Amino acid sequence: MSRFLSSKYDELVPYVPGEQPKDRRFIKLNTNESPFPPSPLAVKYAAEAARSCQLYSDPELSSLTDAFCAVYGVSPSSAVFSNGSDDMLNYAFMCFCDGDHPAAFADITYGLYSVLADLNRVPYTVIPLRDDFTIDVGDYCGTDHTIFIANPNAPTGIALPVIEIERILATNPNNVVVVDEAYVDFGASSMLKLTEKYDNLLVVGTFSKSRSLAGARLGYACASEAIIADINAIRYSLNPYNVNSMTLAAGIGSLEDDEYNRANCSVIIENREYAAEELKKLGFTLTDSKANFLFARHPDFSGEQIYSRLREKGILVRHFGSERIKDYNRITVGTRGEMQELIKCLKEIIGQ
Repeated sequence: MSRFLSSKYDELVPYVPGEQPKDRRFIKLNTNESPFPPSPLAVKYAAEAARSCQLYSDPELSSLTDAFCAVYGVSPSSAVFSNGSDDMLNYAFMCFCDGDHPAAFADITYGLYSVLADLNRVPYTVIPLRDDFTIDVGDYCGTDHTIFIANPNAPTGIALPVIEIERILATNPNNVVVVDEAYVDFGASSMLKLTEKYDNLLVVGTFSKSRSLAGARLGYACASEAIIADINAIRYSLNPYNVNSMTLAAGIGSLEDDEYNRANCSVIIENREYAAEELKKLGFTLTDSKANFLFARHPDFSGEQIYSRLREKGILVRHFGSERIKDYNRITVGTRGEMQELIKCLKEIIGQ
């Protein structure tokens, strides 16, 4: 860091994204990207929009909002979009967290939450998961904190049912509850409809996973009209053109071609269940993932050993070094062929 960086960032530890290799061809199962390309309609619309890039994008995102509301059944005044869901999560920290409203989230969850808290100088409480990596909902009831819950959680893939999220919402009426649904389309229940019932619920989602638009960067949030107005006040203060024209158009194409994405999600779920069963046959222990990844450990090999040996064989998975999960690896679900190659390499590694 330079000597000019503000001292308020002295203790900031940046988020470390998954490896994006440039010098070697890998089977990439480390960053939860979709194995399928975007919808052809999304690609077509984005290419058409590129012809007008001399103009600013629509700051109100009207056409994208209309297409989104047609698919998800929410009011236009209850939705807002961003440059990826990470951007939206930052808005949530900026809008709803401060010294009087500290944040709260699990000890094992999306690592960006603590980074955003530190970046925005927000105090926070870390709530440990149970030994089986499930959330004890009672720990989140009546906390007097702004709560962040990834549902399904990352990297565990475990999801809470609607009734449990409702319990958290009902017992924290004076605090915003942020439900991060990045992986919801792979088998979990969305909380979108609850935004009509609870004015303290903010649901955040992304087009990166189930809609194959990770590189386009498009996130969204749904909440009460008042909460969306809060976020828009911050969004217009920072960057009113936060969604570029090509991404905006790709998002519309993806929504209009929704069946394409649903079909891809179904295949990913099938491949997840196939890979989970094959891993169990090899002695792996897995969490009950409802996401597009698996979280697995083997009793005879450390997580670091599995990660390193797979990398040597040309397969990337995600290993986390924190104490509670250091023996686990998070494995993105790819094509059936990629999953078969993974199983083949793991058999070689563990000697079966």
